[in-house]
Amino acid sequence: MQTYLVVRRSAWPSQREQRDAEARSTAEALRMVDDIASIRSYVLEERDRTIGSVCIFRASSPEAVRRHAAAAELPVDEIVRVADAAGAP
Repeated sequence: MQTYLVVRRSAWPSQREQRDAEARSTAEALRMVDDIASIRSYVLEERDRTIGSVCIFRASSPEAVRRHAAAAELPVDEIVRVADAAGAP
């Protein structure tokens, strides 16, 4: 498993939609326990007042991150592998 940072820019019009998306993400991660685990998420207030997020996952591959996002109906703008995951479980 590797650590990945997932960027979702201006993904939701409000915090309510973002919270709904977070619940879907959690449910899918529980279904994909052998491929992905959520570590931490940060909610972003974008300049246009929409909501984005930066999420940190442990995953078997970038493809697993994409499968998780598709199943949870989440956008993915960028997936970046973390080079130094010191402190990650």
